[in-house]
Amino acid sequence: MTNLKIASWNVNSVKARLPNILEWLESAQPDVVLLQELKSQEENFPYSDFKQAGYEASVSGQKSWNGVAILSKHPIEDVMHRLPGDESDEQARYIEATIKDIRIASIYLPNGNPVDTEKYPYKLSWMDRLYKHSKDLLSQEIPVVLGGDYNIIPSNDDCEDISKWENDALFKFESRQKFRSILNLGYTEAFRTLHKEPNQYTFWDYQAGCWPRGDGIRIDHFLLSPKAADMLETCEIDSEPRGKEKASDHTPILINLSI
Repeated sequence: MTNLKIASWNVNSVKARLPNILEWLESAQPDVVLLQELKSQEENFPYSDFKQAGYEASVSGQKSWNGVAILSKHPIEDVMHRLPGDESDEQARYIEATIKDIRIASIYLPNGNPVDTEKYPYKLSWMDRLYKHSKDLLSQEIPVVLGGDYNIIPSNDDCEDISKWENDALFKFESRQKFRSILNLGYTEAFRTLHKEPNQYTFWDYQAGCWPRGDGIRIDHFLLSPKAADMLETCEIDSEPRGKEKASDHTPILINLSI
């Protein structure tokens, strides 16, 4: 048996955060890294920097916005660059590949705010597409890891001050209901399965001193198919990068799978 360490991190601009990312890769040594919010087109992605650090990369990029990537120390095979279900959707929010016989996706689910605009229906319809695709993946009976920034606060335990989020797209009932519907297909939410304690966060807003006050939310998640859940050993949030200079407002979350 060997371990496969998979990390997910919304870096909030790969260019702006590159020194922080490379420093963290050197210390944490994950085998696979799922990045979100690259804010970079594919041709401008720093492939050579990551290759020097020991990672090959597959990228779905977009100018100035969105963007997702998979970095891996192992071969990346059979890459899919968009979430199925809407050929007209040009937002770069999903990439999926096979690594060590595990199907792994990096997800940047729409934020959905403001809720009284077209952004919230887009979020919900995107989640419907994710539900359908997640169901299709389960039918293949292979290990599946769906990691990323889901922009979903699953419960009151996953935020410091619920009053700030009650009418937000990240916490509205319809958003959380669609998230639960994916879990109800048979997926395991890795962190909450292993950690029952409240107030464990992956995101602290830049505004109003949220980081020093500990006013965060947990919106970055790993969802595992039954075969992947059977391999799960640990799931931890590494909050140290959030305290760095020029930090992303998110911090990495990592799982260890025994393969």
